[in-house]
This record gives sequence, structure tokens and C-alpha cells, in this order.
Amino acid sequence: MTASASAAPPAGPHTGSTATIELHARVAVVQGVIGSVMMFLGSLGTGWIANGSPMVRHPLIIELRVNVWGVYACTALLTLGAMLLIRSWLRLGQRLRGWPPGSQRTVTTAIVAWSLPLLFAVPIYSRDVYAYIGQGRLMLAGQDPYTEGISSLDNWFMLGADPEWAEARTPYGPYFLWIAAAVVKITGAQPDLSVMLFRLVACVGVALCVVYVPKLARLHSVNGARALWISVANPLFLISFVASAHNDALMVGLAVAGVYFAATKHPIIGILLVTGSIGIKPITILLLPFVGLLWAGKGASWPRRFLIWAATASLSFGVLAVSGLVDGLGLGWTWALLDPTPGYTGYSPSGFLGQQVEQLGNALGLHGDQMAQQFRRMLQGSAIIIVLVLMFVGGDRKIVRRMGIAFAAVVLLSPIIQPWYILWFLPFLAATGIKDNWQIRSIYIVITFFVVFGAQDQLSVWPFIDLRVSVSQVAFVIAVAFTLYLALLDRRTRTLLTHGGWQGWFGPGPAQPSTELRWPS
Repeated sequence: MTASASAAPPAGPHTGSTATIELHARVAVVQGVIGSVMMFLGSLGTGWIANGSPMVRHPLIIELRVNVWGVYACTALLTLGAMLLIRSWLRLGQRLRGWPPGSQRTVTTAIVAWSLPLLFAVPIYSRDVYAYIGQGRLMLAGQDPYTEGISSLDNWFMLGADPEWAEARTPYGPYFLWIAAAVVKITGAQPDLSVMLFRLVACVGVALCVVYVPKLARLHSVNGARALWISVANPLFLISFVASAHNDALMVGLAVAGVYFAATKHPIIGILLVTGSIGIKPITILLLPFVGLLWAGKGASWPRRFLIWAATASLSFGVLAVSGLVDGLGLGWTWALLDPTPGYTGYSPSGFLGQQVEQLGNALGLHGDQMAQQFRRMLQGSAIIIVLVLMFVGGDRKIVRRMGIAFAAVVLLSPIIQPWYILWFLPFLAATGIKDNWQIRSIYIVITFFVVFGAQDQLSVWPFIDLRVSVSQVAFVIAVAFTLYLALLDRRTRTLLTHGGWQGWFGPGPAQPSTELRWPS
């Protein structure tokens, strides 16, 4: 038994055969399908429908969105479905304890089965996909999305975009803008068809993760099924990348595939794939130095490393520069790296701690807001230092692990963290080994938190509906109650946080993989 195999969530003694384990695992898969279907049904009444969509005139949609009972029922279905999907994911990991042969097939089946109902749901948890339509329209109109917002277009509001971002320039790379333009050209900007095509694009990224996360895990002697379960089968991943159709899915999928090829002595393919990822969202540019280290190889001298870094950057930036000449946008995408979005989110470490600094400064009669800004800049600067340290310090066999930690530092120390941002680095950490102590338990908590947060934060209700209690409050109560049930009352899932007592949290846990890369001969 591999070390990673012994690190599954506990669910009592392992006495059954492999066939029995797989049969029990299918129970969790079926339960997850029920949760996913509930989310689909709930989305009809509380998901984001564009005002210009024919769906708003459908009798069923009108019935669910005009009547108070329909709005509340859909809110309950969406929230309960999301929480049932959380439980099914947790139970799938428990039922596949030991991760016997065939586990990866079972996890893949779960990913597909849970994704299918979400593929046809009304957009939930986010309406960014409608902004993609506007950016595609800008491209077809010959306008520059890096200088103009979608508010310059006629009828932009009817296509569902968030007014808060209507005047913002796009932070996406040129390749995604090409995709957006192609989608709009095919659909004529019809919102429902466009959403479906953007979802199919996102599913390409999901498929890449399904294929290459286990492959990358096996290079590090980590059980591929467990890595896939942690990083791709989790509900936040499926909701964000399938139901919400975030382009981050394709960004992550290309990045994971690129790192795998770089780690298996196919550096050029790896660099081109990571460059494709940068062309979707530029944030993955920070992976390039580590891809260069993989290319340099084990025991490479520092002159060779610097030479390879230069070659990696030249190849990647050269391809992107040529791409910019093709569409006339140049390197406009670099603004997203040099001029990040202002503001902060209250649940990010930077945002929360910055608030405390501001309050303390104000209490002392100082300029609390300026102190908070400086504090957040300090954390961002710390992230850059961490990336640089990890570039230069660490064993050759832990390059992918170092890359995952560097990516996590950039995300977690940023003032703004969207729920799906943690999915950027999770596949790399899962593929290099997540211990069965505070590491996996932190993932349980974070995934659950963001699913609960999204369930009550992003609900669409027509403004003329007279609700005595807001749908956000209803969703929050349901989600918190279900979370408490999972943590305190459910005799299966509660053990995830309590087994082993304090030592279970802070001890080393079962023997784990070394996170070291097994270089191909």
C-alpha cells in the first residue's frame, strides 16, 4: 500500500472487498447526483437569467420567479442540493478508503455524473459568463477590450452582465478573447446558447484536469484517485467551473497539463501549454520559472538554470507577442499583472487583517485607512518574496510542490480572493501530497465555507417580489444548519474533524509521500 493510500478520511475498519467498496462508493455518487439535480431545479428560480433570454417568458420560469413560494422553494433546493453535494464528496472519500484499484474510475464517474445536471443549470454562484459574451461582442466590433468596457455596446444590459463590471476593462488573455469572439459569432450573442458553449469550453479544462492531475500525482508517488478526488471532484470545483462556466477552468487545465509535460521531459510542449494558460488568464505566468527548472533538469548548474529561464521566457513571451500582432491587441493583457483590481474581500487574510489594522489605527487617532493599505501592500510584497525564494531555494525533486506553494502564496496574500481562486493551486498541492491532518481538514473547511458563501451570496430574485425574509437569509440558515449537522451530528462525516483528537490535527498523520518528483529516465 502506498503512503497516500493510507491517508484517506476514516470511516471505520476496512473489512470489505474491492467490489464491496466500489459498490458502497456508488451510493455516494448517486447521492451526489440527487444533490446536483436539486441544484439544477433550484437554479430555475434563483439562478442568473439574462433579461434578453427567452427563458424569462417561459410559463414555468415565470411561475417559479413571480410567486413567493417558488422563490423560496428554489432557494431551498439550490442550497440543500449544494450541501448534499458536499456530503456526497466527503462520503465518497470515506467509502473509497484505502483507494483500491478502480478508485480513479469511480471518482471520474462521480465527476461526470455530478457535472451533467450542472451543465444544464441556469448560471449560479456567479454571472461572469455573461460578461464573456460582452467581451466577445467587443472583439467582433473591432474594439479593444483592454481599454473599453462592455458598457460601450448597445443592449449590453439585456445580455445579463453585471453592471458593476460593465465599464471595467477585461483582465483576460488574448486567447480567451478569441474564444469569446468565436462563441458570440456562432451564437449571434444569444445568451443561453452562449452560456452553453462557454460551459463546454470550461469542460475542456475540467477534462484536462481529470486526465493530468492523476498523471502528475503518480510522478510524485501520490495516489492519483485521491488527488483527483481532492482537487476536481470537490463541489466548489464543479460548481465554479461547470455551473458558473468560469474561464479559470481552461486556465487551470492547460497549466496542469503543461506542468506534467514539462516534468516528463517534454519542455517545449509544457511551455506552450502553460503559455496557452497565460493566454486565458495571465496569472499563470508565475508558473514559468518553475517550468524552466523542470526543463533544466535534476542537478542543473546555476548558469544552466538562468539560461533555461531566459529560453522559457523568450519562447512563451514570443508566442504571446506574435499572438498580439495577429489580433492587433498587442500586450494589452499585461495591465492585469501591473494594475490589479482595487479593493479587497473581507474573508481574505489580507482583507480581514487589514480591517483590524484600520480599526486599531483609527482607535489610536492615526490614519487607519492608509495603514490598512500599506499592510495589504506589505502582504502582496511578501507573496512576491515567497515566490522568489521558492524559485531559488529547494530540492530539485520538489519543484512542483514549490510551484504549488508559490501559487498559493500569491492567491492567499492577495487583497481579493474569489471562491474559485483556491482552485488555481489546489491541483498542484493535491498531486504532490496532502497529509491526513490539518492539511486535508483545512480543505474540508475551506471548500465548505465557499460553497456556503456562494449559496447565499449569488442569488437572483426579481426586485418586485415582496419577500418578508430575504433569500440570502434563508439560504444562509439552511447552509449553516446543514454544516453543523455534518460537523456535529452526522456520525460519519463528523469524524473527519475529530478523529485522532488534537494529534489528528497537528500530528504528522500517517506516512506520506515525500512530494518528490520521480524524474523519468
